[in-house]
Amino acid sequence: MGNSERLVNRTVERYGVWLRSAVVLLCGALGLVWADASDVPRALALLAPAVLACGVRLRALRHPLPLALLWTLDAAVVALLGLAQPVLGGEGANAMVEVAVGISVIAFQFEWATRPVAGAALAVVGGVACVLGDLLSSPAHGPDVVPLVRMLIQVGLSRAGYLIVRARARAADRSAAVRAALRREADVAAARRATEREYLATLHDTASATLLMVSQGDGRDWAWLPPRARQDLEALSAMPGFETGSVDLAALLSCVPEGEGRARVRLTTHIEGPLAIPSGPGLAIFNGVREAVTNVSRHSGVREAELRAWREESDGVVVVELADAGRGFDLDSVPMRRRGISGSIIGRMRAVEGTASIASRPGEGTRVRWRWPDQDQGQDREPGTGEGGRAADAPCPPRAQAQQTAAVRFIRGQLLYGAQLVALLICLVWQFTISLRRLLAHQDVYDPAWAQTAAFLCLVAVAVTGGAHLLRGRRIPPGVRGWCLGAVLAVSAVSAYTLPPGHATGPADWAFGVVGWHALFLLADLRVRMYAAFLGAHIGINAAAVVWHGAPTAAEAAVLGIATVGSCGLQLAIGVLMTHLLRDTAPAAGSAAAREEELRTRERIHEHLQSDHKERYRALTATTVPLLVGLGHGVLSPYDEEVRLRCGVEGARMRRLFAEGDAVADPLLNELRACVEVAEHQGVKVNLAVRGRPGEVPVGVRRELIDPVAVTLGRTRSTARVTVVWTPAAVRVSVVGVDCADDRTEAAAVPSQNRAEDPRVSVVRTRRGESVWAEASWSRSVSSGVDLP
Repeated sequence: MGNSERLVNRTVERYGVWLRSAVVLLCGALGLVWADASDVPRALALLAPAVLACGVRLRALRHPLPLALLWTLDAAVVALLGLAQPVLGGEGANAMVEVAVGISVIAFQFEWATRPVAGAALAVVGGVACVLGDLLSSPAHGPDVVPLVRMLIQVGLSRAGYLIVRARARAADRSAAVRAALRREADVAAARRATEREYLATLHDTASATLLMVSQGDGRDWAWLPPRARQDLEALSAMPGFETGSVDLAALLSCVPEGEGRARVRLTTHIEGPLAIPSGPGLAIFNGVREAVTNVSRHSGVREAELRAWREESDGVVVVELADAGRGFDLDSVPMRRRGISGSIIGRMRAVEGTASIASRPGEGTRVRWRWPDQDQGQDREPGTGEGGRAADAPCPPRAQAQQTAAVRFIRGQLLYGAQLVALLICLVWQFTISLRRLLAHQDVYDPAWAQTAAFLCLVAVAVTGGAHLLRGRRIPPGVRGWCLGAVLAVSAVSAYTLPPGHATGPADWAFGVVGWHALFLLADLRVRMYAAFLGAHIGINAAAVVWHGAPTAAEAAVLGIATVGSCGLQLAIGVLMTHLLRDTAPAAGSAAAREEELRTRERIHEHLQSDHKERYRALTATTVPLLVGLGHGVLSPYDEEVRLRCGVEGARMRRLFAEGDAVADPLLNELRACVEVAEHQGVKVNLAVRGRPGEVPVGVRRELIDPVAVTLGRTRSTARVTVVWTPAAVRVSVVGVDCADDRTEAAAVPSQNRAEDPRVSVVRTRRGESVWAEASWSRSVSSGVDLP
């Protein structure tokens, strides 16, 4: 059961209890007004238990009681009311009992909405009690079946109305669930992409940089390597994406590593702290600054830099700036495959909705600036608050608030449509059954009869006009609604003033009970006070007509009051229920759905991020992790050529992995060039040739095609030739490495080089002396449409 349906059930149950209790109290009080003095004690003896039972039922809304006891109390209420006719006596007693029992059996369909058999049984009890009471009060006359038939019609309409509203609530829940599932998948995908970017940035800043430095052998003092390798292992084993709470960015920036030995950069810091921001942006800035300091050490040619951080007073934006006076560079000349700027600095800030900018020119130094808009700068952050310093009861972020508002609007629209359908159904059924019978049966009473018939046809036109808009899914235009309401009031006036004296709200008055339903249908989307004003005008017109025909006696006024309670009171109560459903239930359902969806989304994100992290770390355990462990604990030596070659192979693989996310026309060639660049940085001269027209290759296949090339390039000392051939039937990637190191440990370093996961991928590798030829090919369908030029 969805949130909307559950809240609708709870709302209509409470509504039914309150409606029935109010009617029983009011009608009981009016019944005592015209009862004879001698009958008052017996009337009280019958009505007091019914009133007490209603009180118990009201209390049960807060303190639930056994269902069997509640059903028994409800049955006792209608039984006592129905059997009270002989005790109260008179025509007024019959009217009072008819109204009280009639509204009670209607309310039972709401109170027992989820148990229709119990509601139907109570309706039967009420009907039987009314018939027995009528027989006991008038033994000489047979039972009047007309009130009983009218009561059954009302029960059927109330049940049908509930089913219609419940159906719309279920439709809202189903549609909301589908939309929520789509949003959840989108949020999960976005979180996974963001975590993937952070993982690649971390891999670039740690293992990739370390292994490439070892492979190039550009250091004589390797004392920094073991602690660096251990730190890289710790960073790779951590799971990104789960940082919560807030951090002091000033404290983080004071811990930015400056490096060791010749690679050390002396930082001059000017930090205006504290700078409390969410930990996600804080860590993104910290990691970006760390990478920028590393770039200063590697590329600037200087060993000094200035680090500044502050919060702008005007808008609360947190700004961090790192500047050096080094050689600088041309931003446009940086290849896309270089990840230090695009991934570790700019990409990290983009993922946390911040910005990072680089200003540099050759010979003029470099300035890197990070900016993060702190929207919660004015809020005090206490320990235990969520990310962004937002407490559990703080307003939702704009995106979540927009989603919740959209959900509430959608649920409200569905419930409104259901409520209007219910009102339209009641209009048509009531008018063409009860009202039409009364109109035809009392044609000789009306003066003139044609006015009553014209009023009836006018109401039919109103129902048809409004129903045409509703069934086409359109809102009734204000102009049409105004004319329709005017017509309904005119019908009320015509019917009231063309009735003879003494017939108001009686059997001949077909319009008094149906006019309000037409107005409810027209005003369902407005506040209930508009509908109450209309009912007031309707009652005022009929009361003025009664006075115009002659002032009624007290007993007649009481009868008129009971009839008004039975028709207009019920209609107003239905209007209040609709308003409650639209104004309170819909927002509550939307809020509950939003909370549940947020929890489900967090669980799914957590589950997927854990799975992704395990999968990434598993992929590293075969090659990268053993290298870092060996380097971190001194088992492997960076002076060993075999160790440097293995590091070069792993560095090439990581560079290929980084290139997977590039938006380029030929991903295969882009990833292959990333491996070629690593080999060229190690002093290998590489010749790359491409034949054929490129086509689409799945990412998993690209990995298997390029991996043998990366391995061979990583072990080549002098020159290599790489060839990519596209044909309609296959894609072949081959490499010939001259002066290639032997493979005495290559099987252990690259355990999967001769095994392809895709059955259409084959790998062939041949060594002849110090030259190695390796080729990976993928058989593809001819329908792909590639050919040789």
